[in-house]
This record gives sequence, structure tokens and C-alpha cells, in this order.
Amino acid sequence: MKKLTLSLFLFSISIFVLSGQTTYESDIIKTTGGDLKMTFIGHGTLLFEYNDLVIHIDPVSRYAEYSEMPKADIVLITHHHGDHLDTNSINKIKKKGSVIICTEVCAEKIGSGDIMGNDELKRIYGIKVESVPAYNIVHKRENGEAYHPKGVGNGYILTFGDTKVYVAGDTENIPEMKNFDNIDIAFLPMNVPYTMTPEMVADAVKMFNPKILYPYHYGSTNVNELIELLKDKEDCEVRIRKLK
Repeated sequence: MKKLTLSLFLFSISIFVLSGQTTYESDIIKTTGGDLKMTFIGHGTLLFEYNDLVIHIDPVSRYAEYSEMPKADIVLITHHHGDHLDTNSINKIKKKGSVIICTEVCAEKIGSGDIMGNDELKRIYGIKVESVPAYNIVHKRENGEAYHPKGVGNGYILTFGDTKVYVAGDTENIPEMKNFDNIDIAFLPMNVPYTMTPEMVADAVKMFNPKILYPYHYGSTNVNELIELLKDKEDCEVRIRKLK
């Protein structure tokens, strides 16, 4: 295990989310604004809790029973594919005051939502939310169309106190990543052919140097390949978490 020299204090816990039946792994980050609890639900689905705020990212019913999940203050949807956009789950976690951040295509499918295109900025309940591009360059369908065309999907950079968290959505190691500054924690997808190979993830890490990397959306990909590729990069700790 690499030694991590950060102003972040991180530890892992297991929690019971669904009526004491289903266990999900969580990590807690100490930020200057309070504790950030990150729960790893499944695939590209995450749950963040920060002070009294609940943030659901790409909530999908196949990974959790959302009628038993905490109600959302913020919902972030990266793009419209069925493994990321599930209107049934959104309806179960909505409450008065919930803010749903999504793309234009997603808003059409949901019937509502605050639309963010690429490279936009909002402050929601005191959290800085930046939308960034998420797309394929290499991996394409048989007809030549990218699995995730440029300009359609979002990644999100969230700032909690002094800590910046990048949730990439479905993307490859795109050149825009070179412009990402001071990313503390990154969630990068790693499954072929839809997102990145381990080599692509390693290249992305070298572009913007997150202090902690969580590969997610990795399916059956051998995560040990990524660990091997980054074994000499001592300023980035790779953390593998169970994603159902």
C-alpha cells in the first residue's frame, strides 16, 4: 500500500443501507467543510452525504431499492443511457426542494430538471458543481458512431470545503482532462468498449494527477492491471471498492 501524503483523512467502513439487508462499502473524507461520506452502490451509481445534504449520482434501481434510500437534496445524472438514467429511482428519492442536475436529453426523458451542458458552473446548497465533457474518441459502434458522442454527456466536479471530487461519467481519457486543476478524488470508468481500458485510465491519471483514484463502472475488468500500471505513481493512491 502506498503512503499517501495528503491533508485528507480517509477510512473505510461498511454500512447497512436497505433495512439492514444490503451492505454497501463507504469511505469518509475529512474536508474543511465537514465530513464527506461516499457510498459505493453499483456500476456508475454513487451516494454522497455531506453534512446534512444527500447527493445521489446516477441512481438506478437494479443496484439498490431506492424506496429505502435517503431522500435527495441533489441528484446528478451524467447521461441518458439506462444504466445511468432511471426515472423510477429518481421519483422514489425526490422530495420538496430536490435539485436534479442533468443533460438536455435527460431532462426530456425525466420531464424536468436543471440542465447543465459541458463546461458550466452552478452552486447548489453551497456546493460548487462544474459540468465537464464526457465522451469517446476511440471506442465506437459498428456504424462509426461513438458510444458516447461529444457534447451529449457530462462528468461533474464537486467541491466540498477544500476537497474537489471528479465523477467522470462515461468517458475516455479526453484532452480536456489536462485542464482539471487540484482534483483530490477521481472516479474514472473502466470497461471496454464503452469507456476506458486500464491503460486509458492510467493515462488520464497522469494528465490531472488526482490524489485518490476510484475506478468505477468497471464490470469484469481486471482492476489489478490498473494497479500495476500505476504502481510507481506514488502521488496517487488507487482504491478498489466493491460495486454490485
